[in-house]
Amino acid sequence: MATEGTGVSGLAARYATAMFDLADDQKVLDQTAQDLTLLKQMLAESPDLRRLVGSPLLARADQARAMDAVLASAGISGLVRKFVGLVAQNRRLFALSGMIDGFLAELARRRGEQTAQVTVARPLSPEQLDAVSDALKRALGAKMAVSVRVDPALIGGMIVKVGSRMIDSSVRTKLTKLKLAMKGVG
Repeated sequence: MATEGTGVSGLAARYATAMFDLADDQKVLDQTAQDLTLLKQMLAESPDLRRLVGSPLLARADQARAMDAVLASAGISGLVRKFVGLVAQNRRLFALSGMIDGFLAELARRRGEQTAQVTVARPLSPEQLDAVSDALKRALGAKMAVSVRVDPALIGGMIVKVGSRMIDSSVRTKLTKLKLAMKGVG
């Protein structure tokens, strides 16, 4: 399921499958996808949250309570909160990002969508995200699910990956190419 072409580990794929089946049974796939997308964005934007999720030093109960408080303050629904609580109790929060990716990849697959991985230097506004989605839909002629990752090292621009195709228009890559070209002149 989620491991095919998504880079999701076996552990994360099993949890993603369980979450997908649960959300499907309860008829809350869209709400769950929204909540997981919000959680993924929060993880991308907050080093403190990433430390909380990745810390082996915190007790299970402390991690679970802290995650529940974070999710409650973000307005994330009961199903995702319960799921993250279970993941914390099982000491698997370190794989949470992969679980989210697996869930979203399975949802996209079932809906006949292609997934585009977009890496940007700064978080995109909702309008920018819509513009990127629309441009990809027009260019590829397919329904697109866009997954955004923030990497400040890009300086500007973006990297778009759809399947095996990649378009790199980042400032970092352009500077690297310019540097290589300058070495050749001389």
